[in-house]
Amino acid sequence: MAPSKDPRPCSIADTLALVGEKYSLLVLREVCLGNGRFDQLVRNIGAPRDILATRLRRLVDAGILTKRPYSERPQRFEYRPTQAGYELEPVLWTLKEWGDRHLRADSGVPMVLEHHCGHEFTPVVTCRACGEEARHRELTAHPQAPGWTVGGPAAA
Repeated sequence: MAPSKDPRPCSIADTLALVGEKYSLLVLREVCLGNGRFDQLVRNIGAPRDILATRLRRLVDAGILTKRPYSERPQRFEYRPTQAGYELEPVLWTLKEWGDRHLRADSGVPMVLEHHCGHEFTPVVTCRACGEEARHRELTAHPQAPGWTVGGPAAA
């Protein structure tokens, strides 16, 4: 089957177009950890400086990060998450948890997050309405894009 010229309208695809580029989520990880200076980002991510500068510019332009000066001479900036950036943080911790469980189970985890209650933090996706954990078998998709069903484009 040939790929569709008009793929399914999808917020996941839209989000990945913005933060799915190599290093973008790692930039967000670092700024959420408080490491928002360019040299810190280069060191902690390992990205080439030119690519990192491009990712930072794109994340600032998208309203995910803010850029503010911390030195006038030489002029240097630090990056901090905006509200939209902080709202992506649970995605990072969920990816971390998946990687700890499925990719590092035998080698140990490189970082543990501690919740303010004093226990190790393990993210869980829950329903805001009832508070229950959201499980695949309990979710039903209802496509809202005109002309689309769960299985794909509606028959013409």
